[in-house]
Amino acid sequence: MEVKIDMNKSEFTNKVLQAEPTLYHIAKSIVKNDHDCCDAVQEAILKAFVKLGQLRDERFFKTWLCRILINECYKIVKSSKFQVTLEENTATYENQNIGLYDAIMKLNEKHRLAVTLHYIDGFSVAETAKILRVPQGTVKSRLNKARVTLKLELMEEEQYNEKCIPQNT
Repeated sequence: MEVKIDMNKSEFTNKVLQAEPTLYHIAKSIVKNDHDCCDAVQEAILKAFVKLGQLRDERFFKTWLCRILINECYKIVKSSKFQVTLEENTATYENQNIGLYDAIMKLNEKHRLAVTLHYIDGFSVAETAKILRVPQGTVKSRLNKARVTLKLELMEEEQYNEKCIPQNT
């Protein structure tokens, strides 16, 4: 049984505004560049509006929109694969304090996206699996691997800071 979606422009706008922080977190975790992030979010919103009739159940609007966004982000990554930004060219992480955000951004894409969806944006494991189109066990595995990697990265950073920052005695 297919449910007919009867959402007007105002309802669509409200749902998009509610999802906006999540959309930017997801886009930033894939494309990293702020301009590409904004482009991906805008394109995803436009596509969602145009294809609103394809949404089967309004309860899953946010999940559906996130999936569209992920596809848009991958298109941008694919089209700019050989472009190197000035930021990427000059960044050196070895001598900088990285913090949690930077540690997350250092994760590989599949782990970073799982962490962003689950821990930052609050999607359940089941919802994250649906958005990423992978089994729930895969999401759990990625989250576990990411937690281990983040813990090691942050411990290394803490040890580095203890050696480099003089202690007041």
